[in-house]
Amino acid sequence: MSDQITVTRTVDAKPEQLFSLLATPARHHEFDGAGMLKGVDGRGEVSDVGDQFVMNMYNDALGDYQMLNTVTSYEENREIAWAPQLHPLDGYTDKLGDVTAKGHVWTWKLEPSGNGTEVTQVYDWSGVQDESFRGFFPMVSEEQMTQTIDKVADAAG
Repeated sequence: MSDQITVTRTVDAKPEQLFSLLATPARHHEFDGAGMLKGVDGRGEVSDVGDQFVMNMYNDALGDYQMLNTVTSYEENREIAWAPQLHPLDGYTDKLGDVTAKGHVWTWKLEPSGNGTEVTQVYDWSGVQDESFRGFFPMVSEEQMTQTIDKVADAAG
């Protein structure tokens, strides 16, 4: 079984419009196809590798929780990626025990295509070292990722 899901769709929006949304974590909850993002805590935009933002999240297993995201790739209007980890990393031992919840990466690649953009979203958990945490993957489906691409295109329009 693969350690990643990749979804590619061509949408009717310019790379600049899409990238602007992706680089603004405060807007991510608007296009979350999985319905887990509830908003950003603090920083509203990112502009370089190493920038961080904290997302307020919810799922049935953990309830309310936070993820600290570190930007791992930033090429304006072409690619942006971030690596989430539970925040604080050891803050949910009452629900997860000593699981180290980090090692996955979300990557968005934008390629001009005619009047629109070919959007590729990659959900990669190959870097997860904690075998207990690895058992949770994938947490998001290919269908949810497709919905996210469609929603980000709508938000950019």
